[in-house]
Amino acid sequence: MSHASSSRVTAVLGPTNTGKTHLAIERMAAHSSGIIGFPLRLLAREVYDRMLALKGPKEVALVTGEERIVPPGARWFLCTAESMPLDRDVSFVALDEGQLGADPERGHVFTDRILRARGRDETMILGSDSLRPVLRKLVPDAEIVTRPRFSTLSYAGAKKLSRLPKRSAIVAFSAEEVYAVAEALRRLRGGAAVVMGALSPRTRNAQVAMFQAGEVDYLVATDAIGMGLNLDVHHVAFASLNKFDGRRSRRLTVAEMAQIAGRAGRHQRDGTFGALVEEGPGAFTPEEIAAIEGHRVPPLEHLYWREGEPDLTSIDALVASLERKPDLPVLRAAPEATDLMVLKRLAGEDWVRARVRSPRAVARLWAACGLPDFRKLGVDPHARFVARVFRHLSEDRGHIPHQWFADEIARLDRVDGDVESIAGRIAAARSWAYIAHRADWLDDPAHWADRTRALEEKLSDALHASLTQRFVDKRTTVLLRQIGADASNLPVVVGPEGEVTVEDHVLGHLSGFHFAVAPDARAADKRMLLAAAEKGLAGELRRRGSELIDAPDDALTLVAGAIHWRGVCVARIEPGANPLRPGIRVDRALDVLDPRARNAVQARLTDWFGARIAGDLPDLAALDALSRDESAGSRTRALAGLLVEAGGMMPRRAAGALVEALDPQDRKRLRKAGVTIGTLDLFLPALLKPRAATARRLLLALEGAPAEGATVLPRNAPGAALDHGFRPLGQQAVRIDLVERIARAAHDARPKKDKGGRAPFAPDPALATSMGLTPDTLARLMAQIGFQSVRTPKGERQRWVWKGLTPLARPKPPPRDTPMGHAFARLAEMADE
Repeated sequence: MSHASSSRVTAVLGPTNTGKTHLAIERMAAHSSGIIGFPLRLLAREVYDRMLALKGPKEVALVTGEERIVPPGARWFLCTAESMPLDRDVSFVALDEGQLGADPERGHVFTDRILRARGRDETMILGSDSLRPVLRKLVPDAEIVTRPRFSTLSYAGAKKLSRLPKRSAIVAFSAEEVYAVAEALRRLRGGAAVVMGALSPRTRNAQVAMFQAGEVDYLVATDAIGMGLNLDVHHVAFASLNKFDGRRSRRLTVAEMAQIAGRAGRHQRDGTFGALVEEGPGAFTPEEIAAIEGHRVPPLEHLYWREGEPDLTSIDALVASLERKPDLPVLRAAPEATDLMVLKRLAGEDWVRARVRSPRAVARLWAACGLPDFRKLGVDPHARFVARVFRHLSEDRGHIPHQWFADEIARLDRVDGDVESIAGRIAAARSWAYIAHRADWLDDPAHWADRTRALEEKLSDALHASLTQRFVDKRTTVLLRQIGADASNLPVVVGPEGEVTVEDHVLGHLSGFHFAVAPDARAADKRMLLAAAEKGLAGELRRRGSELIDAPDDALTLVAGAIHWRGVCVARIEPGANPLRPGIRVDRALDVLDPRARNAVQARLTDWFGARIAGDLPDLAALDALSRDESAGSRTRALAGLLVEAGGMMPRRAAGALVEALDPQDRKRLRKAGVTIGTLDLFLPALLKPRAATARRLLLALEGAPAEGATVLPRNAPGAALDHGFRPLGQQAVRIDLVERIARAAHDARPKKDKGGRAPFAPDPALATSMGLTPDTLARLMAQIGFQSVRTPKGERQRWVWKGLTPLARPKPPPRDTPMGHAFARLAEMADE
């Protein structure tokens, strides 16, 4: 690259959309060789792709911190400003966005290129018109050309996110704000593409392609969008007018506002800009609006400068030259950059000074300090990382160990996690890509450059997918684009698993007769999707209603108090006084059927339930019929009714007075109906059989089924309760039919002729032992069935004496003014008859 003062320098200044970059590309293509320096890797990559189409891959090179594609015969170089090869002799040199010389962080790089980067035949400096006065002083022989904007840029007022026009770009100034705006647009307008300077070119291109193709109508970006990225944007909305510049939070300058707003409109098409709020610090002032519309930006008074060719004779000389003040009044010393901060920290280490004793070693140290802090960890953590890198560069063969590099690459080779996690891995991968493109830092740099490029591409694809999944609702975008607000015309399709789709986008799921909107649907779209489904699913719902009416018995099941068909609830059992005649309430989901079909479903389910009871619980159904048989006595009907209400099992004491009032004929009728009137319980033995027990539990919605075939359970075992047919006795629960069997055996063992059957006796314990009853359980059982233990000589079996059951207390008559119409009062009347 020539430094000759005879090189012709042209400064092309003007606002955005003046074709400055396009002009520079055309000029470079007309020369035999050339270099253009850009402010962003993304922009360098974009122009590189354009030059490839013009000149071919063997002639064009891309040089950035993390990417280096340099064919052996390359003549045209597209670079970031920091990576411009100043030692290369080329015919043409251009620097884009020269006004960035006033940037506190990177300004010294752009100023150095303005002062030193020259093409052999032509040099071009591109930038804002604000650069004019300082350029006059720094490059007095430069020819300054002003180019007008191709289209009009006008203020469109403040618009909320929900009212932004399509093809809008919303600019935010932090990753958090970008994500928040993108999430809001997903909820409000179907989604947005995301562009940030921290994205890899591959991710950025994929996001931009999605926007350019119309898959989304909105783009959310950081101020990187203002640096010449060519997008089909009609309107630019500012989410904020404040940014953190690395040192403090401040309001954007008019020049920065104009640079960003100028992305609206393209070539001859006009554009607009605005904010998201009408007043407050986030709103434009009238003066700012006028300046932006008139492309009037305040002139720059100075640029930042740092020695571009520092003294490498020693560490101290290097630091001193980098801190040297500029000679020209229009230049100011650049604020201390990260590379200089890291250099000073390493300069304070004895081991570093011991290894840096030649200009070559100083140059190697300074190159290591130039490793960018892609991860934004801060100076101290980054300095430690650079120190480790330099330690390897300054020992043995001066190469970074293969194993360390490989281990770090392997650690990053994962695509799981959220957007932030993947973006963090890409940032870390950029550090290793930067290292891989230093030809003398690795033993096999080409291999590791390929590995890091493949890793970044893999992570970039994952980041694009993650951004799209998080911030784009393609389903809603397609629907809105196809039919606008009229969702009733959607071509709804029901899949074999009940998935409801429109053009392969899932609206929700149809389970039985219930349509559920997809869980990821936005709240604002749920009504639209429900309306679409209601109309599109009408035919499918009618068909399902007919199939339910004609369904065979085995297609219906009773599950926890509900009737299910094809695995979904179609009706619920509403318990009443009689569990065999409950209410059958058709599920609300079937309200979509017409009244005639719904009534037919109700009748079908009622018939099925009756048939199910008759088939699974015939004894209980027969007892229910007995409770309504007018030919049976009132006492028989009353007791049968009580037993049916209890599900076929109840303690005898609960109906003690009524049982005592039964005459022999009543007892005969009940025995014929399968009822056992036991000492402690009234029950239908048939209900204790496995199939009937299972059906009864379903009917009564009982929880905690006992083990099938069990006769004795531990006290706290599932089903160890009277509801399930087990009587708790101490630490055990015994099945009620076995309790009655033991009671009968005890009565049979009583000495009937001695003392009127009240003489002490010792029952044979074999029966209880064979059932698994413990002595304590047997003792409690004997006590409950009316026996009392007596003192027994040591070594003899326990003896018992019959005392009789505790008589029931006769209930007091109710007050005269108490109504006697309720069920229990009627039972009392029956007991007195």
